[in-house]
Amino acid sequence: MTESNEHTDSELEEETTTPEVFEHYRFVADPGQGPIRLDKFLFDKMEKVSRNRIQNAIKDGAIKVNGKIFKSNYKIRPNDVITIEMPEPPYEPKELVPENIPLDIVFEDEYLMVVHKPPGMVVHPGVGTKSGTLVNALAYYFKDMELPVKEGNQLDRPGLVHRIDKNTSGLLVIAKTAEVMTHLSKQFYDHTSERTYVALVWSEPDELEGTIEMNVGRHPTNRTKQYGFRDPDEGGKHAVTHYKVIEPMYYVSLIECKLETGRTHQIRVHMSSKGHPIFNDDRYGGDKIMKGTVYTKYRRFVENCFDIMPRHALHAKSLGFTHPISGERMNFDTELPDDFQQVLTRWRNYIATRTK
Repeated sequence: MTESNEHTDSELEEETTTPEVFEHYRFVADPGQGPIRLDKFLFDKMEKVSRNRIQNAIKDGAIKVNGKIFKSNYKIRPNDVITIEMPEPPYEPKELVPENIPLDIVFEDEYLMVVHKPPGMVVHPGVGTKSGTLVNALAYYFKDMELPVKEGNQLDRPGLVHRIDKNTSGLLVIAKTAEVMTHLSKQFYDHTSERTYVALVWSEPDELEGTIEMNVGRHPTNRTKQYGFRDPDEGGKHAVTHYKVIEPMYYVSLIECKLETGRTHQIRVHMSSKGHPIFNDDRYGGDKIMKGTVYTKYRRFVENCFDIMPRHALHAKSLGFTHPISGERMNFDTELPDDFQQVLTRWRNYIATRTK
């Protein structure tokens, strides 16, 4: 009888004897991972790396799945461990530098902490951003203890259960122990946690309440963007956003979004795909006038709003989860940042003047 974990000759490469190698990257497929080609899986995971380069690395035997060498057409299975190995040791970045950056702590006990991240702060160090991040601040705040790292995460992101974009403001939960990290991560994966975002989008949706279900994944040609795949078979991961219009203002709308899944740039991609990009989102088309006149006065008004809020108008407003130790259901809420409030006030005044 053939075991279910055996693979066809078209997928498996011949075993070769190789010199000593060093692991540079490690990815662990989600328990619910659907079948996807090995090269496509890594293309979605690795920014600034072309699919052709990934395929060449697979041919060279530098990429293994569960310790074995496969071809590019190998279909990833749930819980597969994908490693990228090279003959030279990986570059060891300098030790994470603790920085005395003030934290806006909403809640804290001995097991976890909820913080409010201001707009403009990067969550963790990366290419081009080595300091001033939330992780640098956490390293200083917890300098006498070692925070856990999420299992299967090849990057050093101590305590982070989830993250939000640099220019998105709002709530994040930080785990202090491995047990809490595992428990919270499972809640996010099982969608038993609750996350509510508030966004200002262009125009008014035809339906004041609805659900957007569209796969989200790396853009086929622009590596800095995500993309909404209208045909699920084309790529991306299953993504669901529930939205509700809170305040329609003809030119723009204040909406509430609840995430059923948490893909990168999910809300930004979903709203843009429906013709309602987030206000001043320069990556997905919201930094242009999408509705309204071309008169100079109106254009200056919009540009002034862009100047007041030089980022996309998205805020992670509320967060709910079950405390991993006490079992208590915990819910947190935060006010909109000042720049968001100012832009809202200006739009409300503009609409009031227009309708008189």
